[in-house]
Amino acid sequence: MHRRRFMGVAAIGGLAASLPATCWAADDFAGLSSMAKDTQPIGADELQARLAKAAGLLRAHDMDALLIEPGASLIYFTGIHWWRSERLTAAVLTREGEVAIVTPFFEEPSVRESLSVEAELLTWDEDENPLGAVSAWLSRRGFAKGRIGVEETVRYFAVDGLQKAMPGATLVNGAPVVRGCRMIKSATEIALMQLATDITIKAYRYTAPRVEAGMTPADIGAIMNGATRALGGSPEFALVLLGEASAYPHGSGQPQRVREGEVVLMDCGCNVHGYQSDVSRSWVHGTATARQRQVWEQMRKGQLVAFKAAKIGVPAGSVDDAVRTYYEGLGYGPGYKLPGTSHRTGHGIGLDGHEPVNLVRGETTKLAPGMCFSNEPGIYIPGEFGIRLEDCFYMTASGPKWFSEPPVSIDNPIG
Repeated sequence: MHRRRFMGVAAIGGLAASLPATCWAADDFAGLSSMAKDTQPIGADELQARLAKAAGLLRAHDMDALLIEPGASLIYFTGIHWWRSERLTAAVLTREGEVAIVTPFFEEPSVRESLSVEAELLTWDEDENPLGAVSAWLSRRGFAKGRIGVEETVRYFAVDGLQKAMPGATLVNGAPVVRGCRMIKSATEIALMQLATDITIKAYRYTAPRVEAGMTPADIGAIMNGATRALGGSPEFALVLLGEASAYPHGSGQPQRVREGEVVLMDCGCNVHGYQSDVSRSWVHGTATARQRQVWEQMRKGQLVAFKAAKIGVPAGSVDDAVRTYYEGLGYGPGYKLPGTSHRTGHGIGLDGHEPVNLVRGETTKLAPGMCFSNEPGIYIPGEFGIRLEDCFYMTASGPKWFSEPPVSIDNPIG
């Protein structure tokens, strides 16, 4: 579901490895071997196909070029792994399929290391304006007064700088181009996400039997992340919520330990060559009460309601509507009120853990083959506990298909 939020309650990414060791975390992960050692990243042909599709979408949406900053979209189109700083590195794609990379002069050799497509490098010195280089490059192609799309996460200083450098141009939202490419996953992308999910499920199977009374979230997260690494995944997050903290989707800053008869909620994921998994599991340490069992079963049914509602051509928001109709019939809500589900039913997933679009009320984007989503309509009862099961699915021409099969019983909670 979510990550990198509550440092006090979650073993997050690589953080767990740096936390004080306990006897529980001292695990050599014997018997686990990499599931990803022979897996290849996205190849050059697929990168070229992405650029060609982006060029076609630029033309279709009457845009001349697209500006992209470092992050998942830069990786998606160019292969460049970089970070955002006050020194601008960015890509510019044109409707003719040309690519330029603007980057500081001293960073050029490093940027070239991961650049995986043919592109012109536009370097700038510390006393120069990088957006001036972008303006000059676009103007030479006749776009000085064109329509320039901006990827939706680009920072304001870059947008403002480009507008000032190109006063005759019109800057517009580039989301139709980026979303039009990234929302629809290829078979290769889906295969990488499937492997990431398989690794996460196997890491859960390793971790869950090792959870003992007295453990902290950090103890459990360290085991989960260590198992994930041993299995060949790069951990993204390992959120662990214990007892009452499970009633709050992002947890609590209060100290937590595993206790008999209380809920253990884990929300974990990894990536393989950048493509992510996101899986949540909930169970009770010891013997579950009748109420805990009931809520677990209701939440499991909520997942299945969402899965059944996810049909080709329906608005994404209708999946969320179906779950809330079911939950309201049980006395939860109404809507996003508690007790019930206070967050969306699911989010898009791919190179980013959270991508457009979401399974949320009012979302009109229609479901299409290749779209990938989480399915996690958790039930939260403030002051008591929460249950969240999360499994991702992808859309095929015949309907949704699970990346991971949901568990069928609180007594066998991993699946």
